Amino acid sequence: MSSLDLLRDDNHYYGAEGKKYLSNSDIGILLKNPLMYGKQRDKTPEMLKGSYFHTLMLEPEKIDTFVVIDASTRSTKKYKEESGDQLCLLSSEVEELISMGEAMKSNMEVFEYVYFGATGFEVPAIGELFGTMWKGKADIVKSTMIVDIKTTSDIDKFRYSANAYNYDSQAWIYNQLFGVPMVFVVIEKGSNRIGIFDCSDEFLDRGREKVKSAVEVWKKFFGPDATEDINQFVTHLTL
Repeated sequence: MSSLDLLRDDNHYYGAEGKKYLSNSDIGILLKNPLMYGKQRDKTPEMLKGSYFHTLMLEPEKIDTFVVIDASTRSTKKYKEESGDQLCLLSSEVEELISMGEAMKSNMEVFEYVYFGATGFEVPAIGELFGTMWKGKADIVKSTMIVDIKTTSDIDKFRYSANAYNYDSQAWIYNQLFGVPMVFVVIEKGSNRIGIFDCSDEFLDRGREKVKSAVEVWKKFFGPDATEDINQFVTHLTL
C-alpha cells in the first residue's frame, strides 16, 4: 500500500506514516516555539468540536465514533465518571454543532460549494516544498478548487484569525499540493452566520513566506544536516 493510500486513514495520517511529512499544523510550532516540534499535543475541546463538525458535514457515517456525555460541564461528577481518561463532547456542544451543520446544508450557495461537483472528501496529498516533504488532507476536492470548512467566533474578524491560525500558509500549501486554489466556507458559532472567503495573492504570498521560514527552522534544528542544537534555541525580541 502506498504512503498516499495509508494517509487516507486518520490513524496513519496522524501516526507514524504521517510523521514522515511536515504539515500546516507544524507551521506555528516551528515559527514560534520549535522546542515543541514533534512532541505530543493534547487535543482541546475546540479541536474535538472541530473534528465532530467536519465529520458531521463530510463523513456522517462515522459520527457514532464520538462519545457524547449529557453533562453541563466537564467538571461535573457525571462527566468525569463517564469520560474516564478521554476527552468527550458535551450534549450541549453537539446540539450547537448540529444546528450549525443544518444551517450550512440548508444554504443553497454553501450546499453547492460543499457538495456539488465534489470528487472527494478528506483527500490526502503529499509533495515537495522547499526541499522538504509535506502532507495535507483537503476537506473537499473539486476540479476547480479545494473547499475548506472553518468555524469562527466572529466572522467579521475571520480575516485576522486567518493570519493568526496560519490559514494563509494552509491555502498556499494546498494550492501547491492539489494544483487548484482554496476557498474557505466559514460559519459563525452562536449566530450561524456564514461567509465564503477566497484567497488574494497577498494572502497566499504571506503563506508562502511562512512555509519558507518554517522550513528554514526545520532544516536548522531537525533536518538530516541540522546545524544547531534545538536545546540552544532562544527567542530574541526588542521591547
